[in-house]
Amino acid sequence: MLTANVDRLRSDYDVVVVGGGPAGMGAALAAKEAGAEKVLMVDREKEAGGILLQCIHPGFGLHHFKEELTGPEYAQRYLEQVLETDIDLATDSYVLDIDKNNRVKLMSGRHGVREIETKAAVLAMGARERTRGAIRTPGKRVSGVLTAGLAQKFVNLMGVLPGNRAVILGSGDIGLIMARRLTLEGVEVVGVYEIMPHANGLNRNIVQCLHDFEIPLHLSTTVVDIHGQDRLEAVTVAPVDGFTPDLSRSQTIPCDTLLLSIGLIPDNELARQLNLRFDPVTRGPLVSSTMETSKNGVFACGNTVHIHDLVDFVSQESELAGHNAGLYVTGQQPPPDNVRLVPGENVGYCVPQTISTDRDHTIYMRVRKPMENCVLRLGDVYEKKIRYVFPAEMVNVKVRPKFLQNFHGDNLRLDVVPQEG
Repeated sequence: MLTANVDRLRSDYDVVVVGGGPAGMGAALAAKEAGAEKVLMVDREKEAGGILLQCIHPGFGLHHFKEELTGPEYAQRYLEQVLETDIDLATDSYVLDIDKNNRVKLMSGRHGVREIETKAAVLAMGARERTRGAIRTPGKRVSGVLTAGLAQKFVNLMGVLPGNRAVILGSGDIGLIMARRLTLEGVEVVGVYEIMPHANGLNRNIVQCLHDFEIPLHLSTTVVDIHGQDRLEAVTVAPVDGFTPDLSRSQTIPCDTLLLSIGLIPDNELARQLNLRFDPVTRGPLVSSTMETSKNGVFACGNTVHIHDLVDFVSQESELAGHNAGLYVTGQQPPPDNVRLVPGENVGYCVPQTISTDRDHTIYMRVRKPMENCVLRLGDVYEKKIRYVFPAEMVNVKVRPKFLQNFHGDNLRLDVVPQEG
């Protein structure tokens, strides 16, 4: 029976994966394939699958499964693979702590509070949405102001519309997708307002969700006030100049719903308890090329490390983390990294933060500003011409040992610069 391993709990495991979303499932499967005999995946929701379960739109799986799937279909593909193995799955369970000896303290209604011995742990907790408090939007605290992801859960999983006339603050992908979703359900979406001079969602979502439905996108504009008593009645928007609102050109827009799509933050309460080293830009733990954190035997992957555009890249990264966790417990882990990557011109961050000169690597990075006809330069050992880069779209580059064999330093700088001539 496929569900025989659900909520089975042993006293010790080779690898414990915290999180049952796409990152957690990918890591658990890869750890098993790499030789870890006893693997446990823990998820605090009643069903594994993570955010994918509420993402009923297509666009997933083009890279990983080579076909277009909806979010639930993508999750189901992975979950079937997990259930066909003897990976244990603890749902409706919460990991309270991982101590210095990698003992996992787990709490659930079925098992109570349990301490589980493990040789390695993989952190795959995903991310949380930024809320109104994170950007200090002034105005009344009224109902009708909610994050785009929560609105997506209301509409797609509960069949409840958040309102009748909506304004969307921020141009993240979830907000763009919800602009289309609400329009299809009969809600009037007045517009999307973005404080930056460029959109923060994928170009395909801007075209398919806004342009195709004639929903206006207002760049360099933000919400400066929220009006209403018990329920939202209107918002005031104003253009910005260097993040300073020009209130002389503000306008008030009647609406009963304000959706916030202002970015995601890696969920890292557990990583902080472990005193891991963090990257100040990504707000996730520093990781090596094997996705190991600053604590031996603790690996991290997915949106816990940095925010991804596509779930396909989450799967790719999590399989690397799980594979190396499996090698770690079997004593086959590769030699440590010997080169530190340093973000340079027009590079906001890169993951992993260190690499080795003797293995293939995929480096993920984001740029600070849009640029056309540019060159991605890895020190003086590697160059790649790129038509354009955009802050909202992650850049990934594959680096092979042949490019690094003549490099003998400790720090390797990453730059994205205009093409000469």
